[in-house]
Amino acid sequence: MSDTVAWPAPAKLNLFLHITGRRADGYHLLQTVFQFLDHGDSLEFELRQDGRILRAEGPDAVPEESDLTVRAAQLLEDRSGPLLGAGTKLRKILPLEAGLGGGSSDAATTLLALDRLWGTGLGQAGLMPLALELGADVPVFIGGKAAWAEGVGEILSPVELSEPWYLVVDPGARVSTREVFQAPELTRNSAPIKIAGFRSGETRNDFEPVVRSRYPEVAEALDWLGAHARARLTGSGACLFAAFVDEAEARRVLDALPAKWHGFVARGCNRSPLMRRLNIGA
Repeated sequence: MSDTVAWPAPAKLNLFLHITGRRADGYHLLQTVFQFLDHGDSLEFELRQDGRILRAEGPDAVPEESDLTVRAAQLLEDRSGPLLGAGTKLRKILPLEAGLGGGSSDAATTLLALDRLWGTGLGQAGLMPLALELGADVPVFIGGKAAWAEGVGEILSPVELSEPWYLVVDPGARVSTREVFQAPELTRNSAPIKIAGFRSGETRNDFEPVVRSRYPEVAEALDWLGAHARARLTGSGACLFAAFVDEAEARRVLDALPAKWHGFVARGCNRSPLMRRLNIGA
């Protein structure tokens, strides 16, 4: 049986990102706000009778054994007992290592879709522990609401935000999250703030100075976008973004984007497009 209606795996933005400390196990503590975009990857699933998990379509640059969609399906199957199995088709449009959460979103969509298609009945709450095993950003995509996040990114509190139009620029670099987390010059002691501090603009992205110094193409793109609007790195990069009141203005700036870079315009969403596909929430 094939589920032929695509399941969205939306991008996210980190509207700010502060690193407030480091746990004894080496994981970094942070504060951030996640907001979704109405733009992202999509997945289709074909149920199998033999219990196998196979990747029928996916990015060539990612080996099947490393693909988070495959790992998510295998994890759900392992924790839920003998199931039908599935073939996954991932149509990848989000760039890799870009700070847009593409792999995490793909994993979350796989968990939620197969939970529905397999009838495992775990729901969002039951899938959260599995999501965290797959990566710190996966839980926010399971929750499906714009969120204030703390801990390693798994302590989530829903927030209501304006939903502007964003111009997202991909300067073509591939930033290693592991590398920038390990950078000796990375700020790791930002003072914690309250949500009121975020709303008043007392924020930044602590990765940005590191990424600027190590990836000159990102620095150049930040400077270019910053001449048009307030520009900020998302996650550990390499993508950056700026908010605009209306779509027309965002597209006007996109039209001026230097040809050596790629970009897209998307609407910010407080409710993930995946939740609409699942018919969860208002």
